[in-house]
Amino acid sequence: MPVADLHVHTTRSDGQLSPTAVPAVAADAGLDAVALTDHDRVHADLDGPLVERAGVTVISGIELRVETDTGARVDLLGYGVTPTDALRRECERLAADRRQRAAAMIDCVEDHLGITLDVEPFDGIGRPHLARAIATHPGCQHDETDAFETLIGRGDPCYRPRAVPSFERGRRLLTDACAVVGLAHPFRYDDPEMALTLANRLDAVERHYPYGRSVDTARIDRLLSTTELLPTGGSDAHDDRLGRAGVDASEYRAIRAAIERHAT
Repeated sequence: MPVADLHVHTTRSDGQLSPTAVPAVAADAGLDAVALTDHDRVHADLDGPLVERAGVTVISGIELRVETDTGARVDLLGYGVTPTDALRRECERLAADRRQRAAAMIDCVEDHLGITLDVEPFDGIGRPHLARAIATHPGCQHDETDAFETLIGRGDPCYRPRAVPSFERGRRLLTDACAVVGLAHPFRYDDPEMALTLANRLDAVERHYPYGRSVDTARIDRLLSTTELLPTGGSDAHDDRLGRAGVDASEYRAIRAAIERHAT
């Protein structure tokens, strides 16, 4: 049973829970701590890297997509965020890019299906918002999964890429602003081995994650045993099902200690 879910999304990006609702939901799930890791957005309403809310420790976090030298894209998780001006500027740039990308994808879907979607570009908009708008349109036969698989997934007719920072730039931005920077869900990428080699340039790697399939977690365990990387973990919740994955008590203590050291 995890004591902390370190990968949770809110309505500030593509999650369904508001940031203020997360602590109570986390408490109901039996969690001691939760990290808010919205895409490309910092939580200005948190007045520190660790905040106590509803009996739960809320960790200020962020998830940032970056592009490697090979052109592959991976996600980095930052924990214990104290935003720098450089990170704020990059988040603003990424927000504008998200809005422009969403507008192009909405136009494409509407032209492709001959419908008008009930969604407009806004800060934090992501493909899940578009998928839900497609699925709920009365004249559309696609559900959310089908929308991703046939319309707005990578390689599909209405997919548009985002202009994300390089791995090195993203790593520097997060390292300057965060206590811990880790690689997210290594087995979600086409080349997990390549992704795991990047972890050696970070502080942590996401060990616990609800992949929904068998993965070689022993590969991560071997990496952890031969490095000083911290294991992290979380549900990657975009809904209200927190705690489906996360870190145990000793793993959480190590993450929290790193954040506390960084804050002093």
